[in-house]
Amino acid sequence: MSTGIPVGLVGVTGYTGMELARILSGHDAMNLVRVTSRAEAGKKLSEIYPFMTGLELGELAITAPDVDDLAKSCKLVFLAVPHKTAMDIGGKLYDKGVKVVDLSADFRIRDRATYEEWYKVDHTREDLLPKAVYGLPEFYRDQIKTASLVANPGCYPTSSIIGLTPALSQKLIDTTDIVIDSKSGATGAGRKAVVGSLFCEVSDSFKAYGLGKHRHTPEIEQELSVVADENITVSFNTHLLPINRGILSTIYTKLRANVTAEDVRTVYEKAYGSEKWIRVLPEGMLPETRWVRGTMFCDVGLVVDPRTGRLIIVTAIDNVCRGASGQAVANANLMMGLAEGHGLNLAPLMP
Repeated sequence: MSTGIPVGLVGVTGYTGMELARILSGHDAMNLVRVTSRAEAGKKLSEIYPFMTGLELGELAITAPDVDDLAKSCKLVFLAVPHKTAMDIGGKLYDKGVKVVDLSADFRIRDRATYEEWYKVDHTREDLLPKAVYGLPEFYRDQIKTASLVANPGCYPTSSIIGLTPALSQKLIDTTDIVIDSKSGATGAGRKAVVGSLFCEVSDSFKAYGLGKHRHTPEIEQELSVVADENITVSFNTHLLPINRGILSTIYTKLRANVTAEDVRTVYEKAYGSEKWIRVLPEGMLPETRWVRGTMFCDVGLVVDPRTGRLIIVTAIDNVCRGASGQAVANANLMMGLAEGHGLNLAPLMP
């Protein structure tokens, strides 16, 4: 195998694990030395992912998760497993001095009671909650660099927080009237064989789900409250699109008095002008999911509706890359002293 920082991946069989394997196969400064799955242990990676045949990483053997082996073999481990499982494995790895990037929700919510209310499980590693850094690089870059445990953001929160942060931080909008209307591709529902994710259930259809009760709600509100320096409540509503990848979020807000379209654009361009992966689109252009497919980009479109006094913010990301695995690699890069974008110079998959 190639040389580089030895890293591990717990949970290689889901879409986020698959995407991590894809990205790391081309990362010349990280060497993926362990991939785990209880169900697929003993197989080569290329046996479960034929698209990796012919790649060096495709020859890597899948093993059952073993904390002691991971700690001996890896300097950093990605956790692409469900909540509850992640806090157990992640906590043990942290205790052994291994750096962890957790793609589950287990360390995103800083308040234990809030986590338990929304996720309906007991949090058994409350001691690690204040030590975990929220892994949105544009806002927590310096903290991530020195972190041993990073809570990788959710896909919907990534699109929502990036969209709203400049408007809230600069007091452009009413904080009591925020509606986030998000649509995700089917990969967001996971890789398990469930009826709602079958082709004939998703194709040629479009549906809402989890209205008013999606588990990403407290994560969004937590981070927006930090930005606004006051408690923020949002109406967050989600929909399932008949596409593989992508999230398009349309965010409805109410402008404060005397705020103009020019003010809004100036604020956003100043906030994100130096950020490689956030593209504030020109006036009159709105994001499309295909423009960010397979990349770390978040495209932001801005519309001021003078008739209703609303600022409408539209964002687009790839939910699997920017909303999960690509962002996890960016966080790992920072944690290991590499350039944030190392191995992530990914052009959109077009058409």
